[in-house]
Amino acid sequence: MGQKTNAVGMRIGVNRDWESKWFANNQEYSTFLIEDIAIRRFLEKNLKDAMVSHIEIGRVKTDKGHDVKIVAFVAHPGVVIGQDGTNIARIRKELGKIVKTGTLHIDVVDVKNPDLDATLIAKWIAGELENRASYRATQKKAIQRMRKAGAKGCRTLCGGRLGGAEIARREGYKEGVVPLHTLRADIDFAHVDAATAYGRIGVKVWICRSVNKEADEQLAKKQEQTESAKEEAAPRGDSKNAAAKAR
Repeated sequence: MGQKTNAVGMRIGVNRDWESKWFANNQEYSTFLIEDIAIRRFLEKNLKDAMVSHIEIGRVKTDKGHDVKIVAFVAHPGVVIGQDGTNIARIRKELGKIVKTGTLHIDVVDVKNPDLDATLIAKWIAGELENRASYRATQKKAIQRMRKAGAKGCRTLCGGRLGGAEIARREGYKEGVVPLHTLRADIDFAHVDAATAYGRIGVKVWICRSVNKEADEQLAKKQEQTESAKEEAAPRGDSKNAAAKAR
């Protein structure tokens, strides 16, 4: 089953969360859903140069209606903001026309490690293919980038008229471990289409960031606690005097 389902959707509620966080009754549900789709399409189109990873939409019911909070996770936040904030002001104005169910709030968040984000890697591969780069070399470069960034394992797959061939085929590469059946594993997945001169080429990327996400998070917390305890226990004052006393 792990090979036949979306690796992200399969882990929602285990170690992944929803990208749309709101609750609606039967009358409001369709309106909110259509609005969410319109928001995502608009931002994906207008923030193409900023390399959008994902968009989170939250709605909170208030006395005046709903507070609609949009958080866009991008690789290049400077492109979104623009010079003197002109671009973000234009985007906020355009989104105000789409969002009619409440008050709009938009935030832009920088992706800490773009090379461990499946969507950003898939978009980069698709962009290289559209620029007539070799699909083999591009996939190998992508795998090198992911492994260098600290991925436990990664896998890429391109399908379509590769290299302009008459007959469509699929070709992919894999390195490390990608345990699709292990639900506690932190696996990111993305599927992006590359519009080439020969036709559409589908690009899929799987990244295993951690084999056991909970255990890794607990270990990181323990390390932080031990480091903070060491800092508190360290003698205060001049570091040179402390070093001289230690000698």
